Amino acid sequence: MPGQRLSQIEGSVAVAQAVARCRPSVIAAYPISPQTHIVEGLSDLVRGGELIDCEYLMAESEFGAMSACIGASAAGVRTYTATSSQGLLFMAEALFNASGLGLPIVMTVANRAIGAPINIWNDHSDSMSMRDSGWIQLYAESNQAAVDLHVQAFALAERLSVPVMVCMDGFVLTHAVEEVELPEQEQVDAFLPRFVPQQLLDPKEPVSIGAMVGPEAFTEVKYLMHAKQVQALDEIPRLAADFEEMFGRPGGGLVAPYRTDDAETVVVTLGSALGSVEEVVDELREDGVRIGALGITCFRPWPLDEVRAALAGASRVIVVEKAFAVGAGGIVGQNVRLALSGLPATVYDVVAGLGGRPITRASLRGLFRDVLEDRMDSRSLHFLDLDVELVERELARTRLGGTGPHAEHMLRALVGVGAVPPGPEAPVGEES
Repeated sequence: MPGQRLSQIEGSVAVAQAVARCRPSVIAAYPISPQTHIVEGLSDLVRGGELIDCEYLMAESEFGAMSACIGASAAGVRTYTATSSQGLLFMAEALFNASGLGLPIVMTVANRAIGAPINIWNDHSDSMSMRDSGWIQLYAESNQAAVDLHVQAFALAERLSVPVMVCMDGFVLTHAVEEVELPEQEQVDAFLPRFVPQQLLDPKEPVSIGAMVGPEAFTEVKYLMHAKQVQALDEIPRLAADFEEMFGRPGGGLVAPYRTDDAETVVVTLGSALGSVEEVVDELREDGVRIGALGITCFRPWPLDEVRAALAGASRVIVVEKAFAVGAGGIVGQNVRLALSGLPATVYDVVAGLGGRPITRASLRGLFRDVLEDRMDSRSLHFLDLDVELVERELARTRLGGTGPHAEHMLRALVGVGAVPPGPEAPVGEES
């Protein structure tokens, strides 16, 4: 398209380029895989003079990075950071401060599993753990979507004075090299106006922010945070429409329906898994199956009306998500059930891709067939490609008095060496 460059580029580098074109004045960062290439790329742009009038702060921790962003944003400048996994958790206290103060910080979350055990691969456990922190959460299906969502995220954050995180699957997207249209600086400047803060710390008129608020006003503060999130449900589609008009491609919006108009079964998912889901949907459509997909671009705020409208004609809804609430069930699934309240659709919660496990088309086909042929119980939480035999062996070991962490025992069982003897009550010669 005229005015844009089509490049074969790594996802992290593309995001760094897009963020630079948004002209942040302060970038505060601490590296953690798989986010590192993003902040390294921005550091290179600042050091090389391509990103001017920007202060790049190498913080001593993720908590320090977010704290610096809070200070910079409160002082009235466009501010950015990026993190992942344990780094996001380390920021947790400061995340709530940023949203409570209504600061328009933009952050990339390169989604990665949370330990223990340590796992550097992709799932959505990190951002989902912060789903109620008051940050808007946008999820990218592809690197092109990640680039486009970052440009819109700055505009959204600054229109509403709220923080926004753009979530992109770690390694799956951040380290993938693919064709991406990078917007030119003039286009971004036209779409994203100069930052005018809605609140500003000024030494000439000193005030305290984040000071003590008692019962007389705390509920009202929280209500206004919620009201801004609800307002975003109207603002995001407007921004997406403006983006499409200027850049010539869809901006993302709240949800992404795919072949849902006549679908009896609809698969709901977030992030990069949507591409695989859509491919299997196409295969099943060729076999005459009335199936579709619904990608969730905006998870917070939850687009209840849009999800309900997209799923209203479905009799079966399969939610495939890369995180879950331990001891409760699917996180996205519960939100989908809320949207479908009063409608007859049956919802199936399926956890997939934890810790980077591939979500293959073959596994998805098997899953969808199991639902279509009534071989799955909608009351249970399902785990795609779960190694049931391995789990049962570990459960048997613990029932027999075996001790020690599950992860190490199962790894030893998988490689077949160094197995720890069973507990004292185990019959002699039984496998551990």
